[in-house]
Amino acid sequence: MTEKTMTVTVAYGTTKHSITLTAQDGHAALLKDLCEALTEATGVPIPSQKVIFKGKPLKEMEEPLSSFGIKQGCKLMMIGKRNTPEEEAGLKKLKDIEKSVEQTVKKLEKVDGELAGLKNGFLAKELQAEALNKLDHRVKVAAEQFMKILEEIDGMSIKPCPFTIDSKLTFIFECNSHISKSNQQLMDKIKFRSTFFLFLIICYVKIYDTNLPESLSDWRMKKKGLVKTVQGFLAQCDKIEAGISDHLAKIQTKNLALAE
Repeated sequence: MTEKTMTVTVAYGTTKHSITLTAQDGHAALLKDLCEALTEATGVPIPSQKVIFKGKPLKEMEEPLSSFGIKQGCKLMMIGKRNTPEEEAGLKKLKDIEKSVEQTVKKLEKVDGELAGLKNGFLAKELQAEALNKLDHRVKVAAEQFMKILEEIDGMSIKPCPFTIDSKLTFIFECNSHISKSNQQLMDKIKFRSTFFLFLIICYVKIYDTNLPESLSDWRMKKKGLVKTVQGFLAQCDKIEAGISDHLAKIQTKNLALAE
């Protein structure tokens, strides 16, 4: 096994981080690998990171670093926001919920496997109806657990930072109002108003850009993804339950035919 290492320097704020990446078996280090290492070094989650090299933001996570022209000793820059304590607590809670989901999924997979065995005749016909009823009960229990998990996720929330985009904009426009009232004559003379409003627009863009909307935060993305995952398993519960009902109906039809 051959290993190649590459060390780059990434500036984050006033701190410079020396990041060493290892490529194994001919597979070059990817941008994703660098971002994961930066998360460990800085605490900034990947969705909040903006890695910049030679003035250009890097976005293609699955591309090797060499494709961007990055090599040993190169210097990069990263901007991004660390998670707040509330977000970290939320992420930890989501991880705990993910474990509950995994446990329930294992139970569901076991039911699905046993149903497949019944369909393949691995149990005596006279015992299949009772076994199917038990499987049906277990599927309903799994579906109920998934519903409780969705309710738990839905009840999760993180208090927003009190100094939000809206409050920053309010502050800026209050400053503008104050300047307009106290220096009206000066601003009229130098015809500076249009330039000042352009400055306000730039400030808005900068503020919005450095404070991602709540729907794009690391916590929100993970929460949304987990909801979709659980909803998918709920759909799988419905599918398995339908399969149980269908097989049970076939057995009952055959029993009625034999009785006649």
